[in-house]
Amino acid sequence: MSDSSEKKGLAGFTDSPFFNLARPYFDFIGKGTMFSIVYYLMAIVSILLPIAVIVIAAQNGIFSVGGKYVVWFILSWLFIAAAGWVGFQLWWNRRIQVMDVKESEFVAIPIIADMVRTFGEWIGTLLAVVGFGAGLFGLLILGDELTMMLSMIGMDQFGGGLVVAGPVAGFFIILFARLVAEAMKLFVSIANSCKDIAKK
Repeated sequence: MSDSSEKKGLAGFTDSPFFNLARPYFDFIGKGTMFSIVYYLMAIVSILLPIAVIVIAAQNGIFSVGGKYVVWFILSWLFIAAAGWVGFQLWWNRRIQVMDVKESEFVAIPIIADMVRTFGEWIGTLLAVVGFGAGLFGLLILGDELTMMLSMIGMDQFGGGLVVAGPVAGFFIILFARLVAEAMKLFVSIANSCKDIAKK
């Protein structure tokens, strides 16, 4: 039997269903589909976050305290809900970028870079929106008692400054996350350039 005949016979054997049972799994981990699961999960977390906050607050008796505290919480919760919806859209839309890099030779680094950027933008947005909303209505409704409320979660050092501290902290978190993500992508870009030069 010739070598070509042996190769054909071996190819026919390895192409059998028994040798291809795991092919769907290999296709799954080799494409952006696997990584997009993280984006779907974080989108769900963003939607569930406002629900979790109001459930936990209710269990801790927030609705049994004075009326102005309930008003402050409800108004602040609206900002939490808004931030959660923005976060959902952020993760939901960014999942498309994961699918775009699946054909690249370098897959993991660009995807992780995008996750770092998206996570930083998500956290930064939450801090900015919730910090501004809770701080603003805290000053208008609670006044000096806002510091007492914040002391319950270890943030009494901010007080009314939460109106400014939240957006500022959010901005720098977003900036730092984008800086890290761009540095990671720069590494990939340099690697691709070196590879192209080597080929020439």
